[in-house]
Amino acid sequence: MKYTTKTLAAASAALLSCESAVAFSSNNLSSPRSRSIIGNGINNSGNIQQPQQPTSTTLYLGEFFNFGKKEEQETTTPPPPTPEEEAAQTGYVDDEDPIEKIFGIFFGKKEAEPMGMKRFGAERFPEQYPAVLDEWADPVEGDDKEMALLRPLLKNTNLETRNLRLTYDANRDGFDPVTFHSKVDKQGGAIVFCTTRAGIQCGGYNPKGWVGYGEARGSIAAFLYILGGKYAAAGAPAIKLRKVGGPGLAQMDLPESGPSFSPDALVIPLGKDGRVARSKLGSYYERLPDGTNSLFGKDSNVQLRDLKVYHGVYAEGEYIPFTDAEPFALY
Repeated sequence: MKYTTKTLAAASAALLSCESAVAFSSNNLSSPRSRSIIGNGINNSGNIQQPQQPTSTTLYLGEFFNFGKKEEQETTTPPPPTPEEEAAQTGYVDDEDPIEKIFGIFFGKKEAEPMGMKRFGAERFPEQYPAVLDEWADPVEGDDKEMALLRPLLKNTNLETRNLRLTYDANRDGFDPVTFHSKVDKQGGAIVFCTTRAGIQCGGYNPKGWVGYGEARGSIAAFLYILGGKYAAAGAPAIKLRKVGGPGLAQMDLPESGPSFSPDALVIPLGKDGRVARSKLGSYYERLPDGTNSLFGKDSNVQLRDLKVYHGVYAEGEYIPFTDAEPFALY
C-alpha cells in the first residue's frame, strides 16, 4: 500500500502530539521513551517502520493514558526536630500556641533562655503540676526501710532525689500540736506517714510545708496516698489521690492543730483528740476508685498507732522553699 504525502504528514503530526502529551509527565521528560516515539513511526525518508517490541525503555501507546501518573519512589524525609533540639540549635523554641505565634509576628520568636533565664517547665518546677499517678521515684542511697517505702511516692516532687530526715515522730515527741509545729515549721515540703490501729498505712504529701501562721496553703501538687492494699494497681506500691477543685486549701496550717489536708480529707487534730484521725474525700481530694470517701475505708474516724513527718535534707545555708506566709498564693 502506498501512502500520500498528506497521509504521512497527518500520521507524523498525530505521533508528535503524543510526544507532546507524554512530555507533561515529569518522569518522562528526559527518558528514552519520549525520544523513541518518532523512531517507532516514520523515518526521515518517509518510509513506515515496523514498531519495535516494547521494552523497559520503549513507550507504546497504552502508556499514553497513564502519562499523568508518577512512578512511586521511595523517599526518606528526616523527622522534624523536637522543640528541645530546635532550641539547642537556634536558641529559639517552636512549641507555641496560636496566640503566641501571633505575638511572635510583632515581637519575634520565643527565645529558649530570654536574658539568660531558663523557662518555666515541668522539669524545673514539677510541683506546678498535679501529682503523677503511674510513675514512681527511684531509690535514693541512704534511705532507711521506712523512707524506702515512701520514696516511690515522691516522683515529680521537690523531694524526689533529696535525702529525707525524720522531723516529727508522735510516739517520740508526743501527740501535741505545739510540739508538732515546733518540729515541722519552716522546714519546706514534707510527707506525712501514719498507721492506723487496723494497720492501714496512709498519709499525704504537703508541698508547701507548715509555718504555723493560721493560713490555708494551696498546691495543685499535693496528694494523699494509701500504701499497698486492694486499691493499688498491680505492681504499684500505692494509690495516690490528687488534689481536686484547684490548688486552694491543700493544707490548713493551723497552729492549734496537727496536719490537716484540706478541712476534711485527712485531719489529725492532735492535742485533746489524742490519736484520732478523720477523713472525708471528694471535696478537695479525689475519692477512691470505687467511690469510697474515706482513706480508712468504711470508717471516717480512726485511732492512729503512729504518726511521722519526713522533710528533705538541706545543706547549711541552702535555700529552703516555702518557709514564710503566702497571703496571695495562687498555686
